[in-house]
Amino acid sequence: MTRKEVKTQKIKSKKSLILKISVLLVAGILISGSAYGFYLVKKAKSAAEKSYEAVENRDGSVLRTSEVTPLEDHVSILFIGVDDSETRNQGTDESRSDALMLATLNNNEKTVKLVSIPRDSYVYIPEIGYEDKINHALVKGGLKATIETVEELLEVPVDYYVLMNFNAFIDVVDALDGINVNVPYDRLEKDEEDRFTIQLKKGFQKLDGREALALARTRMLDNDIERGKRQQEILSAIVKKASSASSFTKYGDVIDAVGDNMKTDMTFDEMKSFLSYIKDGMPQVDSMYLSGYDDTSTKPYYWRLDNESLTETQNILKSHLELVED
Repeated sequence: MTRKEVKTQKIKSKKSLILKISVLLVAGILISGSAYGFYLVKKAKSAAEKSYEAVENRDGSVLRTSEVTPLEDHVSILFIGVDDSETRNQGTDESRSDALMLATLNNNEKTVKLVSIPRDSYVYIPEIGYEDKINHALVKGGLKATIETVEELLEVPVDYYVLMNFNAFIDVVDALDGINVNVPYDRLEKDEEDRFTIQLKKGFQKLDGREALALARTRMLDNDIERGKRQQEILSAIVKKASSASSFTKYGDVIDAVGDNMKTDMTFDEMKSFLSYIKDGMPQVDSMYLSGYDDTSTKPYYWRLDNESLTETQNILKSHLELVED
């Protein structure tokens, strides 16, 4: 064998070795990834079962003639954020909803409409029979009253609810190692224990869990509409960070954070059904807000909804759920 042939053989051997090592590394990653994936599924199922809580004395929406399933029908989910800090001396059964968002999901288009409902909106609460702030529905009548109030307001069914303690907000963001979001102004804001320790700085930046919560709660320099927009932007930032490849190894901590602070009437199988909305990437999400004006003529303060804007929002949601013709 000539020197040239020996050199060629050595090169081939090195390439073959590199190829074998690469294959083994990829195989190892796939195996460990599959094992981790299996672990996450079991962990998520356990968390979902722990979080499940049906709404007492409620057997589906009165606006539905039959039961719905996420895989076959257009459905809606009401997200309820509550602040159960010890400083405010509130428990889950007595808490006021600090954030309300209704999402409608169109199964054909795989699109989402997300409407924020200002916490001080002056609305009719069926459970008590008179108008009051919508965030009082939870403390005066529990989940059932809150759900029925939203249905009365928006004239669409609420098929599922997800109630989240704000403690989860901090833990989820920290589990993801922070989120990138725009802060609209400089402000010294309260922390999770109602102490003025969070200094927000204007500009696009990375926030930890405590800072993100402070940004989601602040509203003294504008109003509830802008607050709702911030909350949706923060939610989008969390979803974006969670869907990135770098966050895969952090999902276990995220599941722990959510599972310890969430209640929902969705089963684990129903939750998995919504994965169909992201199989081709993130779905189109249209953000919506309930316009109105500040009413300081009496105490307490109210957010008076604009009837024309409310009617338009109702029609959009009905059309998206295909309850009426487009």
